Amino acid sequence: MDSSHEGIQMLLTAEQEAQQMVTAARNLKTTRLRQAKEEAEKEAALYRSNMESEHQKKVDETTGNSGFTAERLGEETEEKIQNLKKSASKVQSDIVGMLIKNVTAAKY
Repeated sequence: MDSSHEGIQMLLTAEQEAQQMVTAARNLKTTRLRQAKEEAEKEAALYRSNMESEHQKKVDETTGNSGFTAERLGEETEEKIQNLKKSASKVQSDIVGMLIKNVTAAKY
């Protein structure tokens, strides 16, 4: 019986060692998963930060261009207004004369 008791004791010891190995492997796996998750979060945060900075840069460029475009359009509009005023002043006397002629001409 002593021999069977020793055999059972050896099996129990082997089972405990196996359980310790499994526990150690689970702990290692959990640690590696946690590290991988932290690294992925860092990479995602870095990527998000880069994308946000690129987006902000494009918005700034677009806004800057819009300001420049609005200024240029304002200048062009003012130039066109001045050209129209010059054209109108050149033909103003002719138009006034034609209006007076047509208004004073009596048609029966």
